[in-house]
Amino acid sequence: MPLLEIEHLTAGYGEAVVLDDMSLAVDEGECLAVLGRNGVGKTTLMLAVMAHARRFGGALRFAGEDIVRLPANERVRRGLGWVPQERDIFPSLTVEENLLVAHRRGGRFDLAAIYRLFPRLRERRRNGGDRLSGGEQQMLAIGRTLMTDPRLLLLDEPFEGLAPVIVDELEDTLKRLRSEFGFAVVLVEQRAEDVLRLSDRAIVLDRGRIVLQGASAALLADFGKVHEWIAV
Repeated sequence: MPLLEIEHLTAGYGEAVVLDDMSLAVDEGECLAVLGRNGVGKTTLMLAVMAHARRFGGALRFAGEDIVRLPANERVRRGLGWVPQERDIFPSLTVEENLLVAHRRGGRFDLAAIYRLFPRLRERRRNGGDRLSGGEQQMLAIGRTLMTDPRLLLLDEPFEGLAPVIVDELEDTLKRLRSEFGFAVVLVEQRAEDVLRLSDRAIVLDRGRIVLQGASAALLADFGKVHEWIAV
């Protein structure tokens, strides 16, 4: 049984439809890449899964449970973890306070586990959220989401604007989360070739629909087809 199942999902904002009749599934431990130009519905897909976009129709199931009527906080309790593109760090809180505010007792991650995963955060633990580099903020955003004890991570543009050395570090962290903890991941990214190397499968969106999908290795080997849909 897939961990996340989406069937014939139509979603958007107000009266505007952004996603049109979308169906996909994500298995336990799988990494699915979501590619496409700006404005084609990638972030809306994330928001719809997290109950932050309007659902016009379609089914959403997580671990076999119908979640369409659950609010965002209940979806988090079920094991959905969302890291938004904006990161949403609390600037007036320290790194440690940002982590503790999301801590779920009995989960797999506590402060010590996050600091092992991101040693930079231990070094900056007394710093305010507004006194971090972009890369450190992204580490904190991921770490805070891990404190909610998710089973599936939804990552929206996690590498945007970051130096290559930080991107490499974050990619290694995602590999570790999957190999050591069995996380499933849905990864929205503009760096198509990099994310195809990181993921198992990929979908390409255009105008709210899936126009191309397949194993990441196969799409990377025939990258011209992908490039046709993502080139600006």
